[in-house]
Formats: sequence, C-alpha cells, structure tokens
Amino acid sequence: MLIDSHCHLDFSCFDHDRAEILGSCRKLTIETIVIPGTQANQWQKQINLCHQHPQLRFALGIHPYFLDNFESEHFDKLSHLLNQYQNEVVALGEIGLDTHIDVDWKLQIQVFEQQLIIAKENSLPVILHHRKSHNQLIRILKDKNFTQGGIVHAFSGSLHEAQTYIDLGFKIGVGGSITYARASKTRNTIAELPLSSLVLETDAPDMPLMGKQGQRNSPEYLPEVFESLLAIRKETKQEVLEACSHNVKVSLANL
Repeated sequence: MLIDSHCHLDFSCFDHDRAEILGSCRKLTIETIVIPGTQANQWQKQINLCHQHPQLRFALGIHPYFLDNFESEHFDKLSHLLNQYQNEVVALGEIGLDTHIDVDWKLQIQVFEQQLIIAKENSLPVILHHRKSHNQLIRILKDKNFTQGGIVHAFSGSLHEAQTYIDLGFKIGVGGSITYARASKTRNTIAELPLSSLVLETDAPDMPLMGKQGQRNSPEYLPEVFESLLAIRKETKQEVLEACSHNVKVSLANL
C-alpha cells in the first residue's frame, strides 16, 4: 500500500473530479493521502473532505504563499482546531520559509516561529515548506529546540542538509522532481540517504512529473514517483514500499 504524504486535494481544481480520482487511487493501492493546510479559510474544507473520504487525512497550517490573507487571530483558530480534532489531525503544516516569493521576510519568520510553538504545545510534528531557505529553517528549528520532527516536503538540497534534518527527527519528502534526469543533485542525494528517512509524495496539483509538464498533477501518479525512486535505490521493491509507508506512519500522528 502506498501513501501520498503531501497532496493538496482540497484545491478547487479537483472539485469536479475528486471522487473519481480517489476511486482511481484505491485501484492503484494508494491507501492514504495527506492533505496539508495552507490558509485559515481552507481548513474547514479539508476537515469536511476527510470526514467524507476515509482515504484522506489532514494537517492544518499557514503556508508562506498565503500570508496576504493572514490575520493574527488565525493562530487562535489554529490552536482551537488542533485541540478539537486532536485525534484526527496528522501534523501542523504546511509551514516554512520561501525566499522566492514577494512576501515580507520578517512576517514569514514570525508566522513560522509561532506555528512551531503551537506545534510544540500540541505535541505535533510539522510539514516543512522550503525554497532556498534550508539554513534559516534549520537554525530556527535548533533555536526553538523543536523535537517533534515531521516531514521536509519536496526536498531539494544537499546530502549534508538532508542529514541535518534527519538528525533533527525529520523524514525527507520524495516527489516528482526525481522523475527528471536533470535533477541529478536531488536524485543523487535521495539515492544515498538511509531508506528509513524517505517518504513519497506528489504535491498535486503542483510539481508535475517528467512528461506531464503543464498538466495538473494528481495523486494517481504516485506509483510513477515510486518507480523512479526504485530506479535509484539498491533495495528491493517490497523493501522500498514497506519502508516508505512505515516512515509516513511514524513521522506523522493519527495514521
């Protein structure tokens, strides 16, 4: 059984065929799909979808892309929902830092750090977003003594950075980027990491796979990510399959 550890199936681009996609995923033995949170006005939709579809699990958080809609009251709402759904929520996320977007850097850090505090208060792991921000993320995680771990989503970095996250208790998200031959740095890093550190993801509808550029990504393509991972690993298919699913379950809550 496969687990997609990161898929934004709550986004509106799936509203017209979400049920069909989930049916297709069941046939592909994708047993669980984790929907990370992005903004406060989407959290209830995530929760409702997960209540409607047993395959789905939700995380709640404030993504740096969506800080134009941020209000300080969202922290209270987040804490309330995490407490209300403490037996269902799998993580606090997707949270992080992004240097490629035109969003105030101090605000990004403030929102990220406060969400780490909330995660600690609720004994939850986090799902980390990054773009050219590994050094800052790692420094803050260490400064805040964050020990709940979680998943570094869509990892693209050095072997040293990956190992630092692993030492901090995190798993490494492996997505569509490894389907591209030109992504040699990421592929080489993923090939060298311990299998016990890897989890699969699609990041649908984003991060399209090789050959599907310009198309909406889908959790249905998770087996293709898996096959690309197999191609760069030395372990057997069964070993990789079992490890990746086990790794998600031990890195997140309520799975």
